[in-house]
Amino acid sequence: MKFLFLFASSVALAAPTFNKDIAPILYENCATCHRPGEVAPFSLLTYQDAAKRSGLIATVTKKRYMPPWKPEQGYGNFDHVRRLTDDQIAKIQEWAATGAPEGDAAEKPAVPTFPSGWQAGEPDQVLKFSEPYKLAADGRDQFRCFVLPMNLAKESYVSGAEFRPGNPKVVHHALIFLDSTGTARKLAAASGGSGYPCFGGPGFTGAGLLVGWAPGYTPLPAEPSLSQAVRPGTDVVIQIHYHPSGKPEQDQSSIGLKFSGPPTKGRALLLVVNRYLDIPAGESHYVVKASVTVPQDAELWGITPHAHYLATDMKVNARFPDGTVTPLIWIKDWDFNWQGQYRYKEPIKLPKGTKIELEYVYDNSSGNPHNPSNPPVRVRFGEQTKDEMALAFLGLVLPSPEDVQPFQRAVVLQYVEDFVRLTDNLNDLPEEIPPSMIPRLRMALALFDQDHDGKLNAGERATLLKFIQTMMPQ
Repeated sequence: MKFLFLFASSVALAAPTFNKDIAPILYENCATCHRPGEVAPFSLLTYQDAAKRSGLIATVTKKRYMPPWKPEQGYGNFDHVRRLTDDQIAKIQEWAATGAPEGDAAEKPAVPTFPSGWQAGEPDQVLKFSEPYKLAADGRDQFRCFVLPMNLAKESYVSGAEFRPGNPKVVHHALIFLDSTGTARKLAAASGGSGYPCFGGPGFTGAGLLVGWAPGYTPLPAEPSLSQAVRPGTDVVIQIHYHPSGKPEQDQSSIGLKFSGPPTKGRALLLVVNRYLDIPAGESHYVVKASVTVPQDAELWGITPHAHYLATDMKVNARFPDGTVTPLIWIKDWDFNWQGQYRYKEPIKLPKGTKIELEYVYDNSSGNPHNPSNPPVRVRFGEQTKDEMALAFLGLVLPSPEDVQPFQRAVVLQYVEDFVRLTDNLNDLPEEIPPSMIPRLRMALALFDQDHDGKLNAGERATLLKFIQTMMPQ
């Protein structure tokens, strides 16, 4: 009996405690958001904060709802992973089940500290909202774009960017774009307020993604070798997802930019997209595929998958010229509110001829709790909440800046080829084609419309496809 008592006592003593076992997990993986003044609804820095929510913490970590890390393990070797191990989750379960003991105060790690200034170095230019944006206490989440003129006197080169939320309690995530078309200015002027409403992106094509931000994001240091040319008249467009805090708030976020000389390497953004999706109402498993072939050797440093509320499963793979396949990312429980920009620990080499393959699954049934339409309706590609998207942005590095233009030209030809294969309406040009190319492309397409009906019949399409293929790089 004495032996059993001693055995039971040793088991009890071995139970996880907050100070020794749980605090290190929370501080490393949760405290970035779960601390005073940040976007999470409560802090987890103290024992009292965590103990009274031990059951909730055990539930959301077991379901892997928290921390919010969507990529599946083994499908992309990413940097700054917030995924808990099975052992960490088991410790949290046991801690909650045994009454959430505090443990020995001497075993508690130091409460983490967080930088308050610019994390990637002092910027050369800081752009800030001209006035605070006011957010109501409650209601739906808001998606809003703010236009910040760069006021450049001459062509410059941006080598780094860091976003700083003005009010972390309400800024859920942000995407930062460069717009040299003036379109964002017009949209803001037409809106008549501070910025303009936007959902899936800046609300127009022609703006290049500069950087993304979410709580816990570590900004990259400036990379002069990959600087980006920016001409006078360019604006920074910041799209922010706001989440109401329960009381009236205001935000005045900012972006810091670093400048350098011309780049020594090429920087390209590869878009894999299917804009011809057409999801029937009630369809619970609608599969969308798309692919783009990398026209020259490149290195992949990051990936950003994107869809709206109907997407459930997202896979992007690289199929190399020798037939082998490397998974780039798999998100099997997509949540629009937790989308992210994912950086690889080491760049992935993509030889010329590598095919980037996208496969997304959508649920447009009434059984999808995220479906914005009740009852479900037919859904096509578009920018609005009730529309859908199927795309992935891939950040690439090319050997030299001179490689960027031929790379982009070869990719655009692939977009045109897909357009010709999948539609007969010459006026419905895909938006991923640069606006500067559209007038010349319309003229070229018209040459193949022999009967001048504004559409391509089978013979006209075959002739045009053969012509496009002769223009592809060998």
